[in-house]
Amino acid sequence: MLFFRGIFDKYGKHFEEGGRLKAFYHFFEAMESFFLSSGKVTQSSTHIRDSLDLKRLMMTVVVAASPAALMALYNTGLQANLVMAANGITEIDGWRGLWMGLAGFGHDPGDILANCFHGGLYYGPIYMVTLFAGMFWEVLFASIRKHDISEGFLVTSFLFPLILPPDIPLWQVALGISFGVVIGKEVFGGVGMNILNPALTGRAFLFFAYPAQISGNSIWVAVDGVTAATPLSVLNDSALSLSYTWWDAFLGFIPGSMGETSTLACLLGAGILVFTGVASKRIIISSFAGMTVLALFFNLIGSETNLMFAVSPLWHFVLGGFAFGAIFMATDPVTAAMTEPGKIVYGLMIGALIVLIRVVNPAFPEGTMLAILFCNVFAPIIDRIFINRNIKRRRLRNVG
Repeated sequence: MLFFRGIFDKYGKHFEEGGRLKAFYHFFEAMESFFLSSGKVTQSSTHIRDSLDLKRLMMTVVVAASPAALMALYNTGLQANLVMAANGITEIDGWRGLWMGLAGFGHDPGDILANCFHGGLYYGPIYMVTLFAGMFWEVLFASIRKHDISEGFLVTSFLFPLILPPDIPLWQVALGISFGVVIGKEVFGGVGMNILNPALTGRAFLFFAYPAQISGNSIWVAVDGVTAATPLSVLNDSALSLSYTWWDAFLGFIPGSMGETSTLACLLGAGILVFTGVASKRIIISSFAGMTVLALFFNLIGSETNLMFAVSPLWHFVLGGFAFGAIFMATDPVTAAMTEPGKIVYGLMIGALIVLIRVVNPAFPEGTMLAILFCNVFAPIIDRIFINRNIKRRRLRNVG
């Protein structure tokens, strides 16, 4: 750390007021904050000191999402190599095939390193485009408003690639994260003032603007000319039967958005977030409860024409982005409900809406994104209801 401290101390004067690079001060400050802890400390006794500052909070989320990111690398490559083996494809064209050859990796689905490397050739570019495109807008708005760059984008940039298909065009990645940062966050005033989750806002924009590229069957396996539907899409078609086991879905060995397939990886992240107090266990548990109750209700009703009525809560739990959304997106402290009873209602609404969209509306086989964004909008209203109730109760108690 002394090495980085020396570099920032040596060149920091050029970015301060009066320096020739003062226009880039906020970018410099963001890099310094990323590599080093802040040197600013409170001096007055009126401040509350807490070891969990914004930087540590955001880094905790990144650490918690790391198992899902690692699974994204492995499963993306695994699904591609499985399809190649099944179709007799021995090599891929373009720069990815060149890098696979230079690294000495083949396309054996049983080779863990080959799967990870192959998956990284898809995940890596998507993450880098997300990081640079989103950071451009963060720096621009910070410079215009003359405030420091928040660490919040570190989480957004880490989560956004995980909710995308591996074969998405990179220009759409840049467009989606730009929409999410600018329209989903900055127009509201920046970090802490947005009412919608920025990553999900960008994903929703891509979903409705480019439905063929973001929801078609050809995008979930990163091999040109080969199509594969997600399990949720398969369940919506009565002519198809699901070829994956529950354990395949739980562990994450299925097609889907890169970081959402492994429920196990998501649960590991949930353990970290709940243990450190970063995420609300009330939201997570109530989301699972809302999903379970409505899924069982639909199981009880049944339907001869809609097979989704028969999908059990255990399958809803492991399919699509339910676990990832309930753990990493629904618990966003900025856009979620803040009151303790409000968190329970908020979570119940998300879980129930996910099942409702999946079962009743066949046009949207995956309902997690829409359910969370919808509840983001209603989170302030939910909180206001409980706040007003508490105020009324205290008034009556004081009068009595």
